[in-house]
Amino acid sequence: MADRNSERKVAVVSGASAGVGRATVREFARRGYAVALLARGEEGLAAARREAEEAGVPALSLPVDVSEADRVRAAADLAEAELGPVDVWVNAAFASVIAPFSEVEPEEFQRVTDVSYHGYVHGTRAALERMAPGAGAWSCKWDRRWATGASPSRPPTAAPSTRSAASPTPSAPSWSTPVRESG
Repeated sequence: MADRNSERKVAVVSGASAGVGRATVREFARRGYAVALLARGEEGLAAARREAEEAGVPALSLPVDVSEADRVRAAADLAEAELGPVDVWVNAAFASVIAPFSEVEPEEFQRVTDVSYHGYVHGTRAALERMAPGAGAWSCKWDRRWATGASPSRPPTAAPSTRSAASPTPSAPSWSTPVRESG
């Protein structure tokens, strides 16, 4: 069981085993948050957990496919039972197929949609079910395309935004404006 500290904030991060999700875990751990890590990649999940624990915070790794709503809810329940109430939920799980459109099979489009769209929906619903209105907790969606520029081979998913549990309008911090790398 993870160490519970009522003063410590709790962050849940999907897609925590690699990329933006893993970097997000590192940053929350650096800031002292207890972290629940959701991802399918168990090796990356274990490494991300070790990194968080080395930063001195409780970490809980939960192997979860975010395309399965019931599994996401169960992971959220376990995160709260082990770490305490969720303060921040970050949806960073992502799937993509890098290929010309004509070469992508319908099943591949379905998987991308299930993870990159439905996964965000399932995560956001699980977060909002647990976050009390006005409690200052928030959930955000992040799509890597906004950091590197959209690619025609990647179907659009959801625009990144930050939503307060108390308000349906974006609140700080917000990544609602596309950002492209220069160079």
